[in-house]
Amino acid sequence: MPTEAIDPPGIAWLRVSPKYVTVRLVEWAIGNLIALAVLSLPLAFTLMGWWTWPPLWLAVTVPAVMLVLALWRLALIPRQVRAIGYAERDDDLLIRGGIFFQRTLVVPYGRMQYVDIGVGPVERSLGLCTLKLHTASAGTNAEIPGLPADEGARLREQLSARGAARLAGL
Repeated sequence: MPTEAIDPPGIAWLRVSPKYVTVRLVEWAIGNLIALAVLSLPLAFTLMGWWTWPPLWLAVTVPAVMLVLALWRLALIPRQVRAIGYAERDDDLLIRGGIFFQRTLVVPYGRMQYVDIGVGPVERSLGLCTLKLHTASAGTNAEIPGLPADEGARLREQLSARGAARLAGL
């Protein structure tokens, strides 16, 4: 998908691991199962005769609409993961993402205060991590999810070193 309007020219984007799709699918499944269960309670209570309101058509429509939206989000997950990318330049790090609402974030190395790596249980089982960049401005805090653990560690060390060098004025 062309994004010439927001991407700087001549950038070779590095992509996150395709295994990150699995992480997003697990998050999707847990969140949507809970939401669907909660939204189906009025239907269950109406069918059991415990509630007379909402009407049956409304009790059926709400979980049905939720299910359709959940399936649509499910179909987008692989494309959303493929849209995540990053590129290291001499003075800054570029991070991009999004399908419909695309975003390219530029994080100058001199603005980085610290670089953090987070790992959840599903990420850990797949050998992935999330790199979090904390800057002097909360608006430029950024993260790169779905990195292989060794690439995340390398990037953390390299970005920390570059940030320290820029802060020292070297």
